[in-house]
Amino acid sequence: MKMTRLVLVVLVLVLMAAPVLAGGKPQVRLETTKGLIIVELEPRVAPKTVENFLRYVREGFYNGTIFHRVIKDFMIQGGGMMTGMIQKTGHDPIRNEASRKMLNTKGTIAMARTSNPHSATSQFFINTKDNPNLDFQSRSRRGWGYCVFGRVIKGMEVVERIEEVATMSVGGHRDVPRRAVVIERAVEVTP
Repeated sequence: MKMTRLVLVVLVLVLMAAPVLAGGKPQVRLETTKGLIIVELEPRVAPKTVENFLRYVREGFYNGTIFHRVIKDFMIQGGGMMTGMIQKTGHDPIRNEASRKMLNTKGTIAMARTSNPHSATSQFFINTKDNPNLDFQSRSRRGWGYCVFGRVIKGMEVVERIEEVATMSVGGHRDVPRRAVVIERAVEVTP
């Protein structure tokens, strides 16, 4: 009888805490060869995009990938290539959730994609300056923009260090760091 009562008390406490826990924003720590970056995600703004990103994090997909495209005064892009520009195979593309709720401002993280607005899979980029030309304008092929789903809350100086690396062209890819900047580990952390 005492065990049943204890289980009920624990269950009530968990249920009471659920709304508080649900209100927290997920955070991901990117451990790179240039230092630590922590991003806070916005599930209320882009729920499917956040879910997609966290799926890759939880699967360990980003571990060992590189920032393969770095353009000073623009952005750093990663999440899909290994050293040597070997592309990893991700999951199916997700629908673009870009909106005017979050803009491509300095320090935000957004999904990379092809010219097809609904082609994002695993690759993401961190804006190193305000990039209003990447923002959602309309639900047209040219107006979709790039979905912002979070922001850097720690380690912007690391982002800036990555932005400064020397780049080159490799096998048809431009803006590739001469010395690989590796995401050694990506892990979800408790805020």
